[in-house]
Amino acid sequence: MSKPIVALVGRPNVGKSTLFNRLAGERLAIVDEVPGTTRDRMMGDSEWTGHPFYIVDTGGIDPTSGSSKSPLSVGSADFITDIKQQAFIAISDADVILFVVDAISGVTSADHEVAEILRRQQREVNGVWYPPILLVVNKADSKGTRETALDFYELGMGEPYPISSIHGTGTGDMLDALVNSFPKEEEEEDDDSVKIALVGKPNVGKSSLLNKLVGQERMIVSPIAGTTRDAIDSHIEYEGIPVTLIDTAGIRRRGKVEPGVEKYSVLRSMKAIERADVALLMIDAVEGISAQDAHIAGFILEEKKSTVVVVNKWDAIEKDSFTMEAFTEKIRQDLSFMSYVPLIFISAKTGQRVDQVMPLALKVQEERLARLTTSTLNRIIQHAQDMHTSSQSGRVFKMYYGTQVRSDPPTFLIHCNEPKLAHFTFVRYLEKQIREEYPFSGTPIHIVFKKR
Repeated sequence: MSKPIVALVGRPNVGKSTLFNRLAGERLAIVDEVPGTTRDRMMGDSEWTGHPFYIVDTGGIDPTSGSSKSPLSVGSADFITDIKQQAFIAISDADVILFVVDAISGVTSADHEVAEILRRQQREVNGVWYPPILLVVNKADSKGTRETALDFYELGMGEPYPISSIHGTGTGDMLDALVNSFPKEEEEEDDDSVKIALVGKPNVGKSSLLNKLVGQERMIVSPIAGTTRDAIDSHIEYEGIPVTLIDTAGIRRRGKVEPGVEKYSVLRSMKAIERADVALLMIDAVEGISAQDAHIAGFILEEKKSTVVVVNKWDAIEKDSFTMEAFTEKIRQDLSFMSYVPLIFISAKTGQRVDQVMPLALKVQEERLARLTTSTLNRIIQHAQDMHTSSQSGRVFKMYYGTQVRSDPPTFLIHCNEPKLAHFTFVRYLEKQIREEYPFSGTPIHIVFKKR
C-alpha cells in the first residue's frame, strides 16, 4: 500500500509550518511571523510507530480575504486565491487532514468558516466521513492554554488535541490518533505486471508517448500544459509480458504554478513513481534539461526506482553529426548522480524510435532483478580495498565479507570494522567497481555497511 497523505490545513499563522518541520524532522518550510509565508504546498516524509506517511504543508485558508479584517488583505487577490486553491487541492488529495488552530487566539470566526469549508470537502463512504479530520490546537505551551483547548469543541470537529509544535508536547497523542485514522490496508490483487510510470514536466509529451505505446488514442493529447489530472493506468501485454503504464500529471516547478486542478497534481505524480518499477523520465528536447527535471530525477532516486531518460520532441531539433552527443553530455552533467541511466531520443509525434522505448524499459527492469554471486562480490570487494584505501582520524576502513541480500533494487550488505569510516568517495568507487562487473543499467544499487 502506498503511503497515506496527511495535509495540514488552517487559517494563516496558526503554526502549520512549525508543525510540518517537527513532523518532517527538518526545516523544509519557511517559518515567519508574517501570515501567509507558506505560499506553496510542501511535502515531506514522516513516520510514527512504524507507519510512514507524507506530510503536506499548505498556505492558510483565509475565508475573510478581501475584507479589511483579513491579515492577508495587504496582498494581491491572486496571491490569496492561489493559497486557497493550494489548500483545496491538498484537501482533495489527502487521506487525513490535520485542522490546525491557535490556542492563544482562541476560537475565531475564521476557524468556524474553515471548519465549514472542510466539512463541505468531506464525502460519506459506507457511513464514514472521508477524509477523517483531526482538530489540532497548536501553541498550547502552558497549562492555561491547554485548558482553553476544550473551547474548540464548539467547532464540531471532534476531540481537540492540544500540542506545542515548538516544544513537541502533546504531539505523541496526536500522532497516535493520526495513524489510527489511516485507511485500512486492503488486500491487493495479485499483479505481476511490470509497472512503468511516465513522469516529467507538463506538456513534455507523456500522453502522446502513452498513446503510441498502447497503440490507440487512450489519453487526451493537448498542447495545453496539465491536461492529465490524475495518474491513470493502462494495461497492455508486450511480447507476452504484462505491463502497466502509468501516465501521470505533469510536475511543475514550485513558484511557476497557476491556479487550477490540473496544475496541482504533484502528489499524485510522486505517488505514481512510488508505485512504479521503472520511471520513464521525459525531457523536452526543445527546452533542454532544467532544474525541475533534476528535481524529479532526485525524487525517483530517493524512491530507489529504475529509470530511463526519454528525450522527446527530437524531431523539432536542428541537428548535425554532434547534436546527440552534445545533448547526451549535457544530460550526463546535470544528472551526474544518475550516471548509470540509459538515454533514448524519440519523437512521440512522429513515432521516431518509440518502438525502442518498451524493450529498453523492460531491459532495465530485468537488470533491477539481477544478482551477483557471493564469490564475485567478494572478489570485487577485495580488489577495491587493495586499490583504494578509506580512512578517517588515522583509522583504516576494512571490509571482511559481503553478499547481495536482495534485488529490486540490488542491495549489498558488507561486513566491516566500522561503517563510519566508509567515506562517500570510497562508496562511490565501490559502486563503480560493482557496475564494471555487472552494469545494473538504469537501476540504483544500495550498499549497506554493518559492523562485524
